[in-house]
Amino acid sequence: MEAVRFSNKIQLHSSSFSNTHFGLINFRKTHLGFQPKIEKKWKSLNLSGGGDQRLKKEVFLEKKQRGFTVKCTAEGIERGMLVGGRSEEKEFMVAERFKVVALMACVMCLCNADRVVMSVAIVPLAAKHGWSNAFLGIVQSSFLWGYIFSSVIGGALVDKYGGKKVIAWGAALWSLATLLTPWAANHSTISLLAIRAFFGLAEGVALPSMNTLLSRWFPCHERATAVGISMGGFHLGNVVGLVLTPLFMTSVGISGPFILFASLGLLWLTTWISRVTNDPQESNSITKAELRLIQAGKSDSPSLKKGELPPLRLLLSKMPTWAIIFANVTNNWGYFVLLSWMPVYFKTVFNVNLKQAAWFSAVPWGTMAISGYVAGAASDFLIKAGYSLTFVRKVMQSIGFIGPGVALLCLNFAKTPEVASVLITIALSFSAFSQAGFLLNMQDIAPQYAGFLHGISNSAGTLAAIISTIGTGFFVQWLGSFQAFLTLTACLYFVTAIFWNVYATGERVF
Repeated sequence: MEAVRFSNKIQLHSSSFSNTHFGLINFRKTHLGFQPKIEKKWKSLNLSGGGDQRLKKEVFLEKKQRGFTVKCTAEGIERGMLVGGRSEEKEFMVAERFKVVALMACVMCLCNADRVVMSVAIVPLAAKHGWSNAFLGIVQSSFLWGYIFSSVIGGALVDKYGGKKVIAWGAALWSLATLLTPWAANHSTISLLAIRAFFGLAEGVALPSMNTLLSRWFPCHERATAVGISMGGFHLGNVVGLVLTPLFMTSVGISGPFILFASLGLLWLTTWISRVTNDPQESNSITKAELRLIQAGKSDSPSLKKGELPPLRLLLSKMPTWAIIFANVTNNWGYFVLLSWMPVYFKTVFNVNLKQAAWFSAVPWGTMAISGYVAGAASDFLIKAGYSLTFVRKVMQSIGFIGPGVALLCLNFAKTPEVASVLITIALSFSAFSQAGFLLNMQDIAPQYAGFLHGISNSAGTLAAIISTIGTGFFVQWLGSFQAFLTLTACLYFVTAIFWNVYATGERVF
């Protein structure tokens, strides 16, 4: 029989390929027995042996009489590595896209940790220089002065040149600014405000770079989880910054945490440059199977041509764009109020010391990192289950706004720091669901201009963050309480949730 002779040939020539795909090839006898009419097609078959050689083989056995095809494929064996992650040494191979998201989570962690250092260090700096609460708000918001400009420019650069180079330059510059911050604080307030604005200018490219790079490295049904992991690193940066900063300030001095995080940023940069590419097709480490998986699960969105500008008027002419902008405004408003003022809130309202305030402030951000991953996994699960993107994005964003709004209203009635910490934890945990809402929706409606759209919405959100950060300081100074501003923030969450559900969509618009 032809099939029997074929099976014998495989056995005679594959002794040097133990533990490879040859061991997975089985020829089963059907209830009709082997049929004599079998057509063989050989393509790039190499049975000469040698574990160090790349073997590509496709064997197609087509049964003409029964109208079906049996396919046996083995490919991508190179120096002990198989597509499925198996090797002659039985090593476990990590998919390349998971390495990319791990490095992205690390830099997002450093991105936020560098921001938070100032939220803690500002307490002893204010005592040293005699700053008022109103001026504290100005210092805290100075980061956003540069951030608001770099979001749009950085988003356009990401669309044009990809996320790898843009975030690499951003990390290098914000690490330098972090290193110079203690010197600037001791020199003059003008120097401090200038360095913090430059720091914000460098960090403004982080989120557009993350969003665009992950959209190229992950198929649609894995994208929410990938963003959840990266943003989990971002929120863990709050925990790392809030916990380590007072420890290093106590043992080393105010400059200690700034030097630490600046050094970690430069260390990350050396790994990022050598290991990551803008697109999986440019990677020399990715397997063909993983590349096919990524390409099969995403739509192509070519980069902008040289000299081409994103269509700003077109983007702003559609209501789904405004739904994203308003969502970003509300998200940043609430996020930066809590980020910038939590240590001061616990110290002012409950009279806890700096280390205790840091710990009470850190716990909510840790749970936010976990809930962000849960939100991403739940979003991907619903998409795989057949729910529409529009439905999934609306559900996730509704949770991300209504949950924090209710929690902040309850925070007005907290009588102990423990209860306040629980309520802030609930608020931020629900807020993390926005990562599977408006943050992913940019890629849904405008994949080719997602970076630029992110920049537009983030600039609007940054303006809102500046107003909320400064406004909190003035409200506290004038009214002597955080309650009025917490209530205003909660109402903003509710109004934006309604607007989102009316105008948002998961369909491609541009």
